[in-house]
Amino acid sequence: MQIAFLLYEGFTPLDAIGPYQVLSALPGAATVFVAERAGPVFSDSGCSIVAESPLADTSSPDIVVVPGSLTSFTDAARNESIVGWLRGVSAGAQYMTSVCTGALLLAAAGLLAGRTATTHWAARDLLAELGVAVVPERVVDSGSVITAAGVSAGIDMALQLARRTHGDDIARAIQLGIEYDPAPPFSCGSAEKASPATTRAVLAGLSSRGAQWL
Repeated sequence: MQIAFLLYEGFTPLDAIGPYQVLSALPGAATVFVAERAGPVFSDSGCSIVAESPLADTSSPDIVVVPGSLTSFTDAARNESIVGWLRGVSAGAQYMTSVCTGALLLAAAGLLAGRTATTHWAARDLLAELGVAVVPERVVDSGSVITAAGVSAGIDMALQLARRTHGDDIARAIQLGIEYDPAPPFSCGSAEKASPATTRAVLAGLSSRGAQWL
């Protein structure tokens, strides 16, 4: 079972690495980082991940994971090399998945038409403008397409995917293996729980880092 993790300049690293940590533990998993060209791809946090294979050489993955980005997801969604690849491989893939603003790339490829989906809370309106029915959920499983909300929700999505492909026992074992038992110090990890002041501060911070789409 080949699992392809799409990379593009400016992707958010945990969007890719969180699901990678989970899905690489699946029995029979053959994971691969892919991009337009093989080689290092820089994230929006400054670190890079090496894409092992160009898109042209990865034509029939069983599962695709699309990470989001703070800023460059808008460019990626207009890049026909990326969007066309997503559209093409979706015909044979068992699951197309996204984390955070990666949902915008799936939408650009026409893969969210008629589906309900989620994304980072700050990008919900942007996704809705593309005609997608957006809900404020952490993970939305709509069959062959699974979308996750912001960043850390990618781990939840990957565990749900592990459950779908290999059953509850394997998914539970992976969750325990990575000791995924969140106990955050504050109850403000979603827009519905955060105070207006915290929300404003985060939006201002994202904007100052280049998120002109806000």
